[in-house]
Amino acid sequence: MMIPSYDPNDTEAGLQLLEDLTTNADAIQQQVLHQILSQNSETEYLRSFLDGESCNIQENFKNKAPVVNYEDIKPFIQRISDGDSSDILSAQPITELLTSSGTSGGKPKFMPSTAEELDRKTFFYNMLVPVMNKFVNGLDEGKGMYLLFIKPEIKTPSGLQARPVLTSYYKSEQFKNRPFNKYNVITSPNDAILCEDSQQSMYCQLLCGLVQRSDVLRLGAIFASAFLRAVKFLENHFTELCADIRTGTVASWITDSGCRDSVLSILNGPNQELADEIEALFNAKSREGILKRIWPKTKYIEVIVTGSMAQYIPTLEFYSGGLPLVSVMYASSECFFGLNINPLCKPSDVSYTLLPNMAYFEFLPVDDKSHEETHLESRSTDDVSLTDKDRIVDLVSVEIGRYYELIITTFAGLYRYRVGDILKVTGFHNKAPQFSFVERRNVVLSIDTDKTSEEDLMKAVTQAKLNHLQGLFLLTEYTSYADTSSIPGHYVLFWELKPRYDNDPPKLDKKMMEDCCSEVEDCLDYVYRRCRNKDRSIGALEIRVVSLGTFDALMDFSISQGSSVNQYKTPRCVKSGGALQILDSRVIGRFFTKRVPQWEPLGLDS
Repeated sequence: MMIPSYDPNDTEAGLQLLEDLTTNADAIQQQVLHQILSQNSETEYLRSFLDGESCNIQENFKNKAPVVNYEDIKPFIQRISDGDSSDILSAQPITELLTSSGTSGGKPKFMPSTAEELDRKTFFYNMLVPVMNKFVNGLDEGKGMYLLFIKPEIKTPSGLQARPVLTSYYKSEQFKNRPFNKYNVITSPNDAILCEDSQQSMYCQLLCGLVQRSDVLRLGAIFASAFLRAVKFLENHFTELCADIRTGTVASWITDSGCRDSVLSILNGPNQELADEIEALFNAKSREGILKRIWPKTKYIEVIVTGSMAQYIPTLEFYSGGLPLVSVMYASSECFFGLNINPLCKPSDVSYTLLPNMAYFEFLPVDDKSHEETHLESRSTDDVSLTDKDRIVDLVSVEIGRYYELIITTFAGLYRYRVGDILKVTGFHNKAPQFSFVERRNVVLSIDTDKTSEEDLMKAVTQAKLNHLQGLFLLTEYTSYADTSSIPGHYVLFWELKPRYDNDPPKLDKKMMEDCCSEVEDCLDYVYRRCRNKDRSIGALEIRVVSLGTFDALMDFSISQGSSVNQYKTPRCVKSGGALQILDSRVIGRFFTKRVPQWEPLGLDS
């Protein structure tokens, strides 16, 4: 069975199932590939690679099916979006398209999904329960305050919904009518989670979490960035939230009737004592450890803190009061991949064990990474050569300590698809490898679900330079930094400007530089602009102009740290504290965008 059935309330059965899956990883992977290919062998996409020979179907697939990126499969998805039959890619009906947080040409990617995929995701979420129960006792004695949100969705010309993967799951019958699970009761009512106004949803979910504070055993959201936005929202609105608790009412600006009714039923009348307690905690001298003080029974905070989310760990630790930070799963729009089966480990030690029944996994080796100079420099192209294809290995053949790019074949119509994630093998659990997430291929900046590549950044900076600096300044060098010291975080660009006609320090016109900031944002991709405009999960872009010679000093610093003078090139994103200190110590002007960039939901062909 590719989607085993078990009772998630039965911890022992769940842990035994995990042992069975990982012990038989190779056999299960072969079954997965055989089932995917047999089921979809008559699709338009696969027919030309399989030659109709069922006995050699897997061999033909590996020999003939290309390793692809999104641009390769986009025309097939476009046709389904426009109304063509699902059997272009999938024998099962494609029921929706899932929008990826990665982008293609500044627009979201659209991934095919089927009804069966929702059952597979439900199985995956259920597997998280016994893993946590193994390490944390008493989770059935209280609730989780998990902050869950939906995002914008559109209809394609064929009538299919196109929406983010979590929006799809939260709107599904599998989530809304989920069987009772004593280990996974949450404080947020479905109506608050499904409210399309993120501010109303946030307010109502926090209000419910505060009212039920004595029952809360764990806190969480999907990403660290989203959880910290909720903490900031709580800091800004605690007076209003306490007033609602004190009076047993809901703020007048909460106009969503489902939210109001569900929250009022949880409030269940005035509670002066609780409101006073919470207000006193927020009025204390320091906010350090405030989460532990508000929810004193909390055992851990469940958020993803791997990859670009690792930059939020210090802020989470400040607010959490020493609570463990738990990253439990590795998933994407394309597929749900694996679990962290040692959830109480340090964030820096998080590894994910891939579940072999979720998809067929292959791995393209990439150069070992001995320095921060990225091993991806030689892999910046999206093309996979024939030599590279020969180097691809399957799930159980990866080697500990090596770096790989993940390739997946899914039940829903993706075949040998490059996810774009770089992983490092850290070990094995039985026969299933464990991976730490290293980075997204070619991504240099990320605050929330945005992923800005070096190429995207260069195009945006070039456009701003051409439109606003021509005739006045030369942009001699630039780099960037994801500043998460405030909530929400924001992009910072360091520019070294040289006047065209004299050697004096540049005289910076405030409006000109603010226009440069806006121009850069206007040129960044769809997801970045959505995060700025709709989600408000990214703050205004900032340009910090540095004095002449700053980038020479940056080069000298890098060489002193071991970089080769012959191979040095300016990093387009800085992460080391020493490099950032050099740049910040030479800032002569700071400028911010004064408006949010334009954004509106787009169709696949927009």
